[in-house]
Amino acid sequence: MFLKIIKRALFAAVLLILLCVSWFSYEFSSPPKRSSTEAIFEVKGGETAKDIAKNLEDQGLIRTKWAFVLGYRLFYSRQSLKAGEYTFKLPISAKNILLILTEGKVKLYPVTIPEGLTRRETAQHLESLLSIDSEEFLKVSDDKNLISDLDPEAKNLEGYLFPETYSFPKGLDANAVGTTMIAQFRKVFNERWIKRAKEIGMTIREIVILASLIEKETSRPEERSLISGVFHNRLRIGMKLDCDPTIIYVLKEEGRFKDRLRTKDLKFDTPYNTYLHGGLPPGPIANPGKGSLEAALYPAEVDYLYFVSKNDGSHHFSRSFREHQNAVNKYQRTR
Repeated sequence: MFLKIIKRALFAAVLLILLCVSWFSYEFSSPPKRSSTEAIFEVKGGETAKDIAKNLEDQGLIRTKWAFVLGYRLFYSRQSLKAGEYTFKLPISAKNILLILTEGKVKLYPVTIPEGLTRRETAQHLESLLSIDSEEFLKVSDDKNLISDLDPEAKNLEGYLFPETYSFPKGLDANAVGTTMIAQFRKVFNERWIKRAKEIGMTIREIVILASLIEKETSRPEERSLISGVFHNRLRIGMKLDCDPTIIYVLKEEGRFKDRLRTKDLKFDTPYNTYLHGGLPPGPIANPGKGSLEAALYPAEVDYLYFVSKNDGSHHFSRSFREHQNAVNKYQRTR
């Protein structure tokens, strides 16, 4: 009689365990009935598995919070549930949600940093798109140590915050964004380009400075190598660069730039005034893109020394001062 009771108890226990396992397997692996759509879910820093499970259950994304918590403890307890914003394609099971959260597959937002922005303009751009405090980003861009191995003379990261379309998660801090942009510059400015800079007798810093001038002078890809050719020619013969954007850069930095460059501004005594001082300015005046960097390294083999805007985004290039004056009279005087 006693043995029968024990057998029945064991049978009942095994049956109960099988029922519990079946229940757990169903609740853990089966998604709740939802229409085929997407849901955004955010895991905040410091939230526990129980907190996350409750939020998921409240939003109807999982069948029951207990299956989620038990599944985490059984299969993922050694891994953290990473904070961030996630996109779930519904319907989805608790099992697959846990896999996404432990792998940190957060939702990414495309963020385009245009070519030719200064670091201050980049900071403002990031603030508007990612809510990153512009002052915090400016502090990051002051850290010259991030680029000092390539440019020992760098005062900050101006010129090296590479313009690109990035994929950033929500909540990324200024330091992570700045580091990513510098890493992209290093990737683009590869060993072949470093070797090329040495071949033409220029440092990486000088190439970046020249590229920033090219970037600000034209938005037309087909003109970059031509403008680079003009600047290279002028540098070679000791002729001043006469580059308007270098003066505009300083005026903007000092909050003095109005709507356009005036004649008196050409006499503004600053090392960045390439009308008064020969050679390249002391530092980059913007963050150049790949096209302008490549143009600085590979200038067109031309004998032009001058160019003037045709007021349609393009430029007229001249070999002599007389030809240049005629072009100025044609395209600028009447304006």
